[in-house]
Amino acid sequence: MASANLLAEYNAKRDFGKTPEPSGEARASQGGDLFIVQKHDATRLHWDLRLEVDGVLKSWAVTKGPSPDPEIKRLAVRTEDHPLSYAEFEGTIPKGEYGGGTVMLWDRGSWAPVEGKSAKDLDKGHLHFTLEGERMKGEWLLIRLKQKPGEKRENWLLRKLQDDHAQAGDALVERELTSVLTGRSMAEIAADKRGEYPLAGKKDEAFMAQMRKASSHNAKEVKPKRRKAAPLPKFRKPQLATLVDEVPAGNGWMHEIKFDGYRALLAVKGEEVRVYTRSGKDWTDKFGPLVEAVAALDLPACLIDGEIVATDAKGNPDFSTLQQVLKRGHGSQTASDRLAFHAFDLLELDGEDLAPLPNIERKERLEALLSGAEPPIHLADHVLGAGEQLYATMCKAGQEGIIAKKIDAPYRQARSRAWVKVKCTRRQEFVVVGWKKSSAKGRPFASLLLAQHEGSKGKEELVYKGNVGTGFTADELDDLAAKMKRLERKTAPVEADRASARGVTWLTPKLVAEIAFAEFTAEGNVRHASYLGLRDDKEAQAVKPEAAAAAPKVEEEVAISSRDRVVFPDGGQTKGQLADYYVAVAPLMLAHAARRPISLVRCPQGRAKKCFFQKHDSGGLGDAVHHVPIREKDGGTEDYLYLDSARGILQCVQMGTIEFHGWASRSDDVELPDRMVFDLDPDEGLGFDEVGQAARDIRARLSDLGLVSFAMLSGGKGVHVVVPLERGHSWDAHKDFARRFAEALSLAEPDRFTATMSKAKRKGKIFIDWLRNQRGSTAVLPYSARARSGAPVAVPIAWNELKEMEHAHPYSIDQAEALIRRARSKSLQGWGFAEQRLPDL
Repeated sequence: MASANLLAEYNAKRDFGKTPEPSGEARASQGGDLFIVQKHDATRLHWDLRLEVDGVLKSWAVTKGPSPDPEIKRLAVRTEDHPLSYAEFEGTIPKGEYGGGTVMLWDRGSWAPVEGKSAKDLDKGHLHFTLEGERMKGEWLLIRLKQKPGEKRENWLLRKLQDDHAQAGDALVERELTSVLTGRSMAEIAADKRGEYPLAGKKDEAFMAQMRKASSHNAKEVKPKRRKAAPLPKFRKPQLATLVDEVPAGNGWMHEIKFDGYRALLAVKGEEVRVYTRSGKDWTDKFGPLVEAVAALDLPACLIDGEIVATDAKGNPDFSTLQQVLKRGHGSQTASDRLAFHAFDLLELDGEDLAPLPNIERKERLEALLSGAEPPIHLADHVLGAGEQLYATMCKAGQEGIIAKKIDAPYRQARSRAWVKVKCTRRQEFVVVGWKKSSAKGRPFASLLLAQHEGSKGKEELVYKGNVGTGFTADELDDLAAKMKRLERKTAPVEADRASARGVTWLTPKLVAEIAFAEFTAEGNVRHASYLGLRDDKEAQAVKPEAAAAAPKVEEEVAISSRDRVVFPDGGQTKGQLADYYVAVAPLMLAHAARRPISLVRCPQGRAKKCFFQKHDSGGLGDAVHHVPIREKDGGTEDYLYLDSARGILQCVQMGTIEFHGWASRSDDVELPDRMVFDLDPDEGLGFDEVGQAARDIRARLSDLGLVSFAMLSGGKGVHVVVPLERGHSWDAHKDFARRFAEALSLAEPDRFTATMSKAKRKGKIFIDWLRNQRGSTAVLPYSARARSGAPVAVPIAWNELKEMEHAHPYSIDQAEALIRRARSKSLQGWGFAEQRLPDL
């Protein structure tokens, strides 16, 4: 039983007449296994981990917050025990009181020591435990560090252990910015949503007061227009891949594992989930555990394309295993039966049709959407280029093969050469048209006769394709015998030679089986066939031969004239090298640049000669450089440029383009902005370390408002802080928020920041350029080259890298391979994408 003296230190440190914190009384929760994490913006921002032991909350202050990455260890400073009533505390501790600042309930759930361990291990200096929270899950470890001479505080290390819940990087604290209790951001908690701004921390007090002051400059209050809640998406026919014999080469392709399971489209809206087969059948009831896992993610209305798989004893996706699991039914599944869903495409999100977007951008949007997903829900990984290496690896591991997708292709509801599949072994679907008796005792049949539909549309007929006599389990033999008994008929549904037809019991052609085989014989029959399972998700009438087509050639590249002409005279880089750079990085760039109105910086004679901006379509750039009519201020319309392919980028380069700048909205609806950019432009006398610190401070301010942000080195002298947003608010609301935010910073810290463009007022300060967030303005796009000395490029950067940077142009067009490698690193995964709305402040 807990003793009151455990809370003596807690009570002694607080004046409960001034602080809203609960007074300390020891008591146990109902389960005795409570854990919480509170985000606490006091003297320093930290996360307080609290575990219930003996009726109190044992507590550690975790600097930088808990990381789900097993490679990252976090310092956790032991603090005084807290009462159980503290588990629901969220609010503001007044300035000057112990722990003064804003407190958010960031996570909550239950905890338990792993088997064979107990809470008493804390006295020994370690604790191995599991968490089942809303954000923190799986196995964790606390280890006490040896105390140094004279050291008063008790230092521990908190570390995530490798399991299904581990993930690379700091996604938890970087992406989870709101309360699990109230859904509020730190700023909303500090403001308490009553129009008053109580004294929280000093910076919160100053910033929120100035945000309100900046807001009062408006003569007219502008409120964002919210999109109506989107309905649950309807089924769409999925895109299908064309079978080819060779892996397509080049960086124009992204390659994924071909999963050996059931194709499925998931329509999701919060707890409402529907699972559709590729033919549109509703199979939600067949996948109960998966449906529950998806519902727990609480996703906005979306339509996700992917594959449902089960793994064999070796851990490989296996269709036969999947068949057996489904036969048993999810109500009786064992732990080894656990199904998984591998998501590889996103067709619709919050009412927005994403099908016209390039493959690579849809994949990035999907990655952002599923950033909080955990097994059994997975994001299917991909590689850019290097398809042959992935294919060889998959075949060696006994996998089915790979799928290659053009990075700049839209989603088409048909079989397309923009998606191709390369199989390690041949396997196709066949209609079962008959069976032959077996001489073996207890075996209900010896083999199945197979067929496929051939012929032109309207004149198709079943054609005999041989038989299969291996690959059946004992259960499958009995199950098939029972199914075929109901389909027996006297006449043959196909024409077969006399030997093949002898002794056959014919069947009405309704069953579809998946068969692996070595090849087709000269007569068109399968050779060395093996049964894999029935396909309940496909109609017999749709079963046709899957003839391998020649591997598609990489789209003919744009002819670049004058490749040897020097474009960057100081570094010697040529027009050809610039084109080669854009070919290499196009998959990365299109994720952010595609279908966004753009302006070009064209330098036909090289960067040192006359350069000019071009935003309107004057013709002559090329067939892959598209235009969109946009209303101008005078009421007329002009055609603006946009791109959706690598070919379009190269056609612009051929016409002398060096830089690409984009709007903060998309070409399909230019009136709905979807990203905010704060360009930090330092005065000449300031060092880059001051710019980097300013960017980090702005990130912290945005985080207080519940907004995830990303850093990009401009390739010039500054840093862009990029805030991705869901569409649904107006340009007026977009511009108003950006202005108020920048002015609040400049008012709160006038010696560091200015929100005014005037050169005279910028002396010794950093100009927060918020003007890029008004209709018609542009910002340089990620991976765009810059028309500057050394051929630098604008580069996305992880926040933890920013401290190490000496300037804003560390990479040039000569380093495309390095940029591609780092773009796939764990620190940049999901860069520039987040599902978040502009807050009402």
